[in-house]
Amino acid sequence: MTGAGDNPGEAGPLALIGAGAMGEALLSGWLAAGTKATDIVIVDAHTPRVTELEERYGVRGVALQEATAARTIVLAVKPHQVSDVLGELSQTIGKESVVVCIAAGVTLAQLADGLPHAQPIIRVMPNTPSLVGEGMAGVVAGANASEQQRDLVVELFQAVGRAVVVEESSLDALTALSGSGPAYLFYIAEAMIEAGVHQGLTRAQATELVNQTVKGAGIMLATSGESATVLRERVTSPGGTTAAALRAMDDHGVRSGMLAAVEACVRRSQEMSR
Repeated sequence: MTGAGDNPGEAGPLALIGAGAMGEALLSGWLAAGTKATDIVIVDAHTPRVTELEERYGVRGVALQEATAARTIVLAVKPHQVSDVLGELSQTIGKESVVVCIAAGVTLAQLADGLPHAQPIIRVMPNTPSLVGEGMAGVVAGANASEQQRDLVVELFQAVGRAVVVEESSLDALTALSGSGPAYLFYIAEAMIEAGVHQGLTRAQATELVNQTVKGAGIMLATSGESATVLRERVTSPGGTTAAALRAMDDHGVRSGMLAAVEACVRRSQEMSR
């Protein structure tokens, strides 16, 4: 991504509304990918936070009404704040501005109800590894968003990892896998560390062993071209130690527990959308 104002097809100027951890991750990724700091404005109710990001990245903090002039407006606020932000945006936003919302559970219909005109709207569900440039995001374009606008938003989120285009009907499932997925893996890592301590390792030793194992396994899964099943089978010798461990997991319902967890996450995502 080059400077956002350099070419007619670029995604800027950009307005980032909400400067929390995810907002900063996006900001950092955009700048690293080549967007000019002068093409990004930020809005946040917490003035010291705005000052901090201005000094760190060279971007400019503005009032919300000034941000409505941006070509692409990214809402990185909490779900319960979206309605109020849309109410303020609707007073001065231009017809060509694309509104991108990353708040969980806020549907395209709800976004459209809060905005005037036939506003181009795009929903995105990112995840927390975006904070280290390894995120996974699902992108859903509203009916009034053009293919070019959708592709520009995909590019924005690829600056902090990867992004795929999905239908809104698939977003609850995507939320349950990639949106909440990091928490499942952290939960498993936490349990592995605890198990190592129970077997006599120090917590520091167990933590180092597990953290590197999770990192290495993740890289293998992402880059080897092999399926998770094939990679798991290669570690599992018949009658060996790994087979014994996996059999214990099956006996304790780990696989069925994961299926139930994803189903529960989907249900909760659907409830939030309603």
